[in-house]
Amino acid sequence: MGINLSHAALRLVTGAFILNSGVGKLKLDDEHAAGLQSMAGKAIPALTKLPPERFGKMLSFGEITVGSLLLAPFVPSRLAGLALGVFSGSLVTMYLRTPGMTEPDGFRPTPAGTALAKDTWMLGIAAALLLDRKHKVVKVARRAAG
Repeated sequence: MGINLSHAALRLVTGAFILNSGVGKLKLDDEHAAGLQSMAGKAIPALTKLPPERFGKMLSFGEITVGSLLLAPFVPSRLAGLALGVFSGSLVTMYLRTPGMTEPDGFRPTPAGTALAKDTWMLGIAAALLLDRKHKVVKVARRAAG
């Protein structure tokens, strides 16, 4: 099993970014964890019921897991894309539901929302990993020719 070059490029950059973010949160203090939890609670309300310390650890381990899945070449691209889609989808939901992050149209970022709006690129990468079928077309064409 291998991954194609275009998937490798998408997975390497995104995986390294997310893994680094997760490792950086391993020693997250309670105050910062509570702030992140408050924002995350807008997308997933059940998260507000956790103690901030536990939320911080879960967030860190979640990011480390998603980043590692993307970086591991033996993990199929569609599975890595699914994990990235769930992760980035929750970040985009948080961006869209947090007051003051978007312009009145509900999508374009305000200056305060730009840092969160950037997470939309990961959702696009997840879609590319999930929807790409080019490698299957090549296999079918080879079978038909040979």
